[in-house]
Amino acid sequence: MLERGANEPRVYVVDDEADVRDSVTLLLRSVALRTATFADAAGFLDAYRPETRPACLLTDLRMPGMCGLELFLALRQRGCRMPAVIMTGHGEVGVAVRAMKAGVFDFIEKPFRGQDLIEVVQQALRRCSQNIDEAASRREVEVRAATLTPREREVMALVVRGERNKAIARELDLSVRTVELHRARIMEKLGVRTLSDLVRMGMMLPEAETES
Repeated sequence: MLERGANEPRVYVVDDEADVRDSVTLLLRSVALRTATFADAAGFLDAYRPETRPACLLTDLRMPGMCGLELFLALRQRGCRMPAVIMTGHGEVGVAVRAMKAGVFDFIEKPFRGQDLIEVVQQALRRCSQNIDEAASRREVEVRAATLTPREREVMALVVRGERNKAIARELDLSVRTVELHRARIMEKLGVRTLSDLVRMGMMLPEAETES
């Protein structure tokens, strides 16, 4: 079952073998990582709800019913970007490589050293934490960008494209002074002080937000 209310990182262990679930849980708890275990992919999909805390999926590649890769792809179809680590048996490296090309964070071949598993899980959790921070920053930028006028969005799009004030003025049929005023207001609304910060923010927005 899933525990609610905790903010600590969570590792979801999905494996049809009870001894694997138990040993992995004990190993991860030895480094203070919270776990939730499931015997099959269907059970996990029924129970899982998107969360804001860092989390990763640790699943076996070969399981009855839905395999680990199919589970990962099902989560992606739901819009879940939680990193996944897939445990594979001997001779399944080729399949695991194809899984990584599909977006799986990493794979680890059985039998594995406990420390190797801990390290790859911690790396996946760090990636998830980074993704959460980036998503929060992107939402903040989108909120600020929503205050821009249509003309300011046009100017910003050209700035992000690398155009200078004179080129922007010609393209939008404005005076250079007007472009400068627009840029100043854009930077004020976005809360940035340098051109590089403005460009960085512009690149975080969906393309439609910065197209002229």
